[in-house]
Amino acid sequence: MSATIKSALTEGAASLKTAGVDGSRNDANLLLMHVLDRDRTFLLAHPEENLSLNEFDQYRLLVARRAEGYPLQYLTGHQGFFQLDFEVTSDVLIPRPETELIVEVGMEILKDETAPFFADVGTGSGAIAISLLQELPRARAIAVDVSSAALEVAKRNAERHEVIDRLQFIKSDLFAAMASTDKFDLIVSNPPYVPANELNDLQREVRHEPQGALDGGPDGLAVIRRLLQDAPERLSARGHLVFEIGFNQHEAVKTLIDHAVWELIEIRKDLQGIPRTVVLEKRE
Repeated sequence: MSATIKSALTEGAASLKTAGVDGSRNDANLLLMHVLDRDRTFLLAHPEENLSLNEFDQYRLLVARRAEGYPLQYLTGHQGFFQLDFEVTSDVLIPRPETELIVEVGMEILKDETAPFFADVGTGSGAIAISLLQELPRARAIAVDVSSAALEVAKRNAERHEVIDRLQFIKSDLFAAMASTDKFDLIVSNPPYVPANELNDLQREVRHEPQGALDGGPDGLAVIRRLLQDAPERLSARGHLVFEIGFNQHEAVKTLIDHAVWELIEIRKDLQGIPRTVVLEKRE
């Protein structure tokens, strides 16, 4: 049994809606676009075109996995971030719009530097580091992750976006494997910040993402504490640390800041008005 584009989309959207998937019609479209390697305009212009049996089987399989709560981005292998398209696999956290704030702040901090040098700690897909390098053609960076598989994804993204020559990759737990002589103008990070006892309560799609990129320890702040403690010796004079935090964590994070070491510049809110991005400057 085969199908036309129109009937496949109708069936796929109905299946996803029944499974409680938000945006079921949109996801059905994106999955079929992925299977056919065609854009949305093609689907709209050719509703009566027949799918091959193989294409229809592949589409149904993807719809079934999406209906089970598997993230759309892992099924298509792509996610947009800061006007770029990134490869994503189940080895990396899916880049999210609120994390673009880190890139915006990083650009503001480094824009007047003649040869900026920064580190992205817990780089995952490389989205933050690569976006900054795209925007700052004189910048160099080191991308760090504890996961070898994540670093391979980040390398492929760096090659695709032609910044591989300015980006070094290091497998490391935070700064442990870095040369002690490296001093950065900026350290950016989207660290794990979900409290361990809340992991099972996350949206079902999020539970498919790598636990190591989500689990922030008992109170969600374990890695953030380490960043605050270890980052100063890795920063140049008046260097900056910029990192993301979770919902309603800003007051707890404020209590962790040693004001003899750091000046709190701001905690920037995301588009939902949630305090999301902590911006610190190292005191001289």
